[in-house]
Amino acid sequence: MSSPIVFLDIAGPDDEALRTFYKTIFDWRFTPTGQIELDVLQPLRAAIRRDPKEKRLYVGVSDVTACLEAIEDAGGSIDTPRFEVPGLVVLGLFRDPAGNPMGLVEMDGDKPKVPPADD
Repeated sequence: MSSPIVFLDIAGPDDEALRTFYKTIFDWRFTPTGQIELDVLQPLRAAIRRDPKEKRLYVGVSDVTACLEAIEDAGGSIDTPRFEVPGLVVLGLFRDPAGNPMGLVEMDGDKPKVPPADD
């Protein structure tokens, strides 16, 4: 078995503000000790790519554009509005109120939405 991802943390100077942000935007659940309880698609997809260094967590949503608007209203910022990667996925990129880079994947039910491939 390969080494699994075991834990994820999201850091910032105001942990309560981040909990409120992620609860408001994604309806994430938190334990009394502040641990995040969330659903994960199995298997978890990941990539290594040639770009400037960064890490991004991608969250599945039904409407990337509407979610980005809610993110701005809740104190986050938009890096890249909704865009399509033909034949692969629909994305949007944002930063939470602490400046952590995150991403959105538009979902079609329980699977990522795949726009038609260019011919």
